[in-house]
Amino acid sequence: MELDERKIKILNAIIQTYLDTGEPVGSRTISKFSDLDLSSATIRNEMSDLEDMGYIFQPHTSAGRIPTDKGYRFYVDNMLKEKTAEAEEQNKVMVQKVDRLEEMLKQVVKLLATSTNYASMISAPQPQVSKLKFIQLSLVSGYEILAVMMLEGGILKHRVIDLDSPLEEQDVVRLNLLLNTYLQGKALGDINLALIQEIKKHDQSHKDTISHLIDIIAECLQEEETEIYTSGATNLLKYPELGDREKSTQLLSAFEDKKSLEEFISDKDDANSDNHGIQVYIGSESPVQSMQNCSVVTATYEIEDGVYGTIGIIGPKRMDYKKVVGNLETVMKQLDAIYKKNDDDDD
Repeated sequence: MELDERKIKILNAIIQTYLDTGEPVGSRTISKFSDLDLSSATIRNEMSDLEDMGYIFQPHTSAGRIPTDKGYRFYVDNMLKEKTAEAEEQNKVMVQKVDRLEEMLKQVVKLLATSTNYASMISAPQPQVSKLKFIQLSLVSGYEILAVMMLEGGILKHRVIDLDSPLEEQDVVRLNLLLNTYLQGKALGDINLALIQEIKKHDQSHKDTISHLIDIIAECLQEEETEIYTSGATNLLKYPELGDREKSTQLLSAFEDKKSLEEFISDKDDANSDNHGIQVYIGSESPVQSMQNCSVVTATYEIEDGVYGTIGIIGPKRMDYKKVVGNLETVMKQLDAIYKKNDDDDD
């Protein structure tokens, strides 16, 4: 006997309900699922078949059913298959967009350096808040598991995790199911003590492992990977006040150090304000010590809801601020128009 679509829906409903309540699930409860539209009698017959097939069992007479390891395995495999297919499709679209956007950003940063005669930088857009799309755990050995996490934006992260106590294959299946059920779509700020306690309640025997895994997920959500493109560094040497050998060496080194430039990217408080997120750092206001003989003007652009990047112009303190701000506003409008057009072409 094979699992048809109706049996799969009933099995999924049983597992989802059991995960939520921790109590055996009866046919009357399942009949309330709106997408089933089946009588309790029909559901009882299907549940009997599922029990004969080894996907669910009755813990004691007159009780409802709960999933077996085989049931959990079927549920997890299908869930991960669906999520992987969805992620692959999203990844294809994302790669195309990223390729186009990367080329566009490189052109933009060169254009800005040429038109202003200063140095310029631009960061690739990143989601303001990272969310977990799904996590897949695989057993490497009894004391090691591989955690592969897909975050919003198609970002993949993986960690090999050492365990204090060994896990069996069925333990990993349950943990996969449990973590995906409770953490899919969650951002770092959503993972609070109450949620962690709720997750642990469903698997008391692996509380320490769950804590460790959630710490790893939180760490990955917190990590930022920002690509920054630059152009026109040698333009800075044209200005006498920046041409001193020692100062220019420090300045060029800072401009090439992406970590230094990230100091200008982290502040997006004004992203939605009337000044388009434009910020001006004059001399000592710069967060980068070696750029305190310069002025830096940055602007925040948004290519889709909650996905931001930063454009910056670096020049002498006597830079033409009006021209720089005008250039930044023009570029932001162009990015907005181009990217929206690309999105429309994909639809």
